[in-house]
Amino acid sequence: MGLVLFGLTGGLGSGKSTVAARFRAQGLPVIDADALAREVVAKGTEGLEAVVRAFGPEVLLPDGSLDRARVAAIVFADPEKRRLLNAIVHPRITALTMERAAALEARGERLGCYEAALLVENGIADMFRPLVVVAVPEAVQIARAMARDGATEDEVRARLAAQLPLASKIAVADHVIDNAGDRAATERQADEVLASIRARLGVPAGADRPGSGHGA
Repeated sequence: MGLVLFGLTGGLGSGKSTVAARFRAQGLPVIDADALAREVVAKGTEGLEAVVRAFGPEVLLPDGSLDRARVAAIVFADPEKRRLLNAIVHPRITALTMERAAALEARGERLGCYEAALLVENGIADMFRPLVVVAVPEAVQIARAMARDGATEDEVRARLAAQLPLASKIAVADHVIDNAGDRAATERQADEVLASIRARLGVPAGADRPGSGHGA
């Protein structure tokens, strides 16, 4: 059996990173698309050079790294510029995802999670089944994002407008985790979902970890 990557997504402020952290605590490898997005435009990369060519040197910080807040303000206010940025970044994220997945498979992993905010929007959810969606009411999304990012309500709503409503993601989910309660309740649901996925795919707990003694 080769590596199976299932998807984890949600909306802004829905708490998918909390669920991903719980999966990691259970020994499951997680590939974080947001971390890869930072990596492909890190200082000195060809990806950063492409962004600067497209948006100008004013998107750089004094140390030569990308001013992510400035870029976000630009692209969330202009759909065409957001498409331009995505055209630069997404193919590089895809390539790096495949590289990381190959490395996991090479070391004997049988199950992993791909955490990405835009799995459904980008039309690739079916590549990462089963799909897990972390959901909260929109008011909770807004409040959490404002508190986390120091953003205004208008800024948060502009970012939400760039994503599908959570209801649309829930409609295509295989599993939904309700993160409107406390952390313990969310972690219990995450454990149940992971156990269900392992059972569905025939990967016993521990078998997704090389050298666990469960065989490969």
